Amino acid sequence: LGNCLNTLVDYRGCLPESVSGQPQRLTGAHITSFQDSDTLVVKYIFTPLQVLQHLFQESIMKPWMQYPLLLFFIFTCSALYWMNMKSPWTLNSFFYQLLAVKGIIEPDIGIFFAETTEKLEPSSLVVCAIESAARTYSNRSVYFFMKGFTKDMTIHKSSFYKAIPLLSSIENVHIIPLNFEEIFKDTPLLPWYQKINPTKETFWTHVSADGFRLAMVWKYGGIYMDTDIISMRPIPEVNFLAAEGSRDCSNGVFGFEKHYQYLWDCMEDFVKNYRGEIWGQQGPRLLTRVLARQCELPVFKGKEDKTCGNISILNPQRFYPIPYPAWRRYFDVWNPSITFNNSYALHLWNFMNKGKMKVTAGSNSLAEKLYIKYCPLTYELIVKSASRK
Repeated sequence: LGNCLNTLVDYRGCLPESVSGQPQRLTGAHITSFQDSDTLVVKYIFTPLQVLQHLFQESIMKPWMQYPLLLFFIFTCSALYWMNMKSPWTLNSFFYQLLAVKGIIEPDIGIFFAETTEKLEPSSLVVCAIESAARTYSNRSVYFFMKGFTKDMTIHKSSFYKAIPLLSSIENVHIIPLNFEEIFKDTPLLPWYQKINPTKETFWTHVSADGFRLAMVWKYGGIYMDTDIISMRPIPEVNFLAAEGSRDCSNGVFGFEKHYQYLWDCMEDFVKNYRGEIWGQQGPRLLTRVLARQCELPVFKGKEDKTCGNISILNPQRFYPIPYPAWRRYFDVWNPSITFNNSYALHLWNFMNKGKMKVTAGSNSLAEKLYIKYCPLTYELIVKSASRK
């Protein structure tokens, strides 16, 4: 039985060091017992011995329960083992079933992330961004779209590393295959997408992500965030843009109600003035030039926010207190005097970093402190695990 479970779910390396012997309560991935109803809920399996030990401890005063439990585990393991060996899982159907169980996209309350490369194992920063958003917006759904998941793809147990099981264990996180045809449908971007040749595009990964965020927020409403943004506290505004500086809007994070006209105008401009060879033409420059048609671009002198009609233009301190030329400061030794009290989230500028500098356990860097506080599961199960290796 132990070998069978280990074959199916080899997640032992992701256990926090504090979990030993007895199963303990962990946010998002744990074994929970409801004593009042004698019901055991297994949300995620850590190790076979821990699960069985907990099961038998729960039923030690009821010997008649032990044999049915044992038979149930043997039957379940046998069935899953057979499916695992004889028939690989279809990744696309698995995640669509997951979404069907957790519900459809609700209007105006979603938090959207996207991975537009073919990567199947997100970096620790991506996982941290999603976990921190799920914690910060615990009453909202977080949707992570991944281009690498396709309808004809099959997956074996060796394809699951640590990121996907971790994210799947968080209650309000939904992982969905990214299909650009479906996202761009009924928007000005679909004809453009059907004509474009991605192999000839210099910045296709970024341009496609630029289109995704506009179409997604226009269709459903909510907030889009880049996967290198760590959330700290909820954004109080509904219709907002984030200023990276004076007269300069970013597209790394923004939020709008469903079918907001500004986003439709941005999609039309995206197609009309498309220049894929120019960095940011369909991203920050697009949002800035469309906004400039509606009002004078704001100049920031203090920590105040500005408005353009009923669009809030949030101060650079809200997301970019450390500007991109100084991105290495996130990996410097943490200075306790820096509090970021005026920020809702922090952009860690992964495009500048290009993944070269990573968060490591025991470095005492600012980034490590952010991980520990705002994405503790990512820190325990990915960062510390990598350090032990």
